[in-house]
Amino acid sequence: MTDPISSAQNPKVKLLQELQQKSQVRRQRQRFVVEGRREVERCLANGYELDTVFVCQEILGEAWLPKGHERVEYVTPYIYNKVAYRGGTEGIIAEVLMSERTLTDLQLPEQPLVVVLESVEKPGNLGAVLRSADAAGVDAVIVCDPLCDLYNPNLIRSSTGAFFSVPCVACTSEACIAFLKERGIQILTAQLQDSDLYYDVDMRQATAIVMGTEATGLTDQWRKAADAHIRIPMLGISDSLNVSVSAAVLMYEAVRQRRKM
Repeated sequence: MTDPISSAQNPKVKLLQELQQKSQVRRQRQRFVVEGRREVERCLANGYELDTVFVCQEILGEAWLPKGHERVEYVTPYIYNKVAYRGGTEGIIAEVLMSERTLTDLQLPEQPLVVVLESVEKPGNLGAVLRSADAAGVDAVIVCDPLCDLYNPNLIRSSTGAFFSVPCVACTSEACIAFLKERGIQILTAQLQDSDLYYDVDMRQATAIVMGTEATGLTDQWRKAADAHIRIPMLGISDSLNVSVSAAVLMYEAVRQRRKM
């Protein structure tokens, strides 16, 4: 093993920091950053390719490295703590090649359950939705007109690796609506106005649950495209839930209904 990198001015360290912090650099380089052994393992298990792996041996402790990967850079604890997006990531950070999917890449079953998010702004919310989608066995998450970078480190972190296991596609709302209509997937829009209680709507057939932003909700194009409008009853002073919480409630209603089939 060569001497670990100890200078923050090292070009490889500076690039790693830029990939962590700047979406423009991630797009230009077609790379993003994954921290932690669990996340790296899930990344590899779902077909992503690593570029460079940065390891702090003092933190990692055991000699674990991705099998067959040779591009390893060792760093000191000082450098690792400087570049790590969060604490407690076990001393391993990987630069990963982007593998962007499109709608045509989605392989959906006969009666799919899909979650659609329109203009999601906060990467942490999208990561939380992906985590729930993985747990609920959702077939795909489609992000329409996104206002956040799908490779944001906070999104990867908050998904706890579900970003890699749940097919996630970004596209326009128009393209998504056409895709769902062509495949006979019913569109259920979550909205307060002109809506039925979510547990009174049949989700056993091919279904897309569509969520908007907490601030403005869904745009008119989704409301008009919907086969049904659904709402979660709000019995207190709040008029809405966090989008990731609402999505989880609706996903698991679909799970409940489908388990009775």
